[in-house]
Amino acid sequence: MSKALGSRYSIEHSKKNKEYFEFVKDLLDDETVNQMKNYRHHYSTTCYQHCINVSYYNYLVCRKLGLNSRSAARAGILHDLFLYDWRDAPRKRGELPHGFRHPQIALENAKQHFELGKREEDMIERHMWPLTLKFPKYAESYVIVVIDKYSAVIEMGSHVKAQIKNKAKSFKQNIVG
Repeated sequence: MSKALGSRYSIEHSKKNKEYFEFVKDLLDDETVNQMKNYRHHYSTTCYQHCINVSYYNYLVCRKLGLNSRSAARAGILHDLFLYDWRDAPRKRGELPHGFRHPQIALENAKQHFELGKREEDMIERHMWPLTLKFPKYAESYVIVVIDKYSAVIEMGSHVKAQIKNKAKSFKQNIVG
């Protein structure tokens, strides 16, 4: 069962998320997308969980703004489909760091496995703006830029919260035991 960090609702079983789930079900069932579960992304969050977070909040914001929420949900799942641990990946001399080049890698992978519309392509390719320099073409692309950063912050907060809980538990055991 999947859910976005901070959400009370399961993606697969919630009546509230029925439309969202219909938009992304085929992606969530896909073997390539599920490979993202094997890669840590932000702290203790996997790439898969990060993409769920971005997808879900991207969908909610775009729906609220009357934008293309289907494309927003789908691009969110695929925006980091780079399938490697970016911390360990060797970099060739003169090659840009991961943050600058992974949107293009994710877009190429997504196009290999799925049919994408122009908005979805733009959202995937430009989600790291302004690092990637090219301005987003669509309103949905600007939304994913913000939601991607928002998701990274909540993932970091979740990690820090877990670390504090573990330290407190360890401290308490040392005092009592």
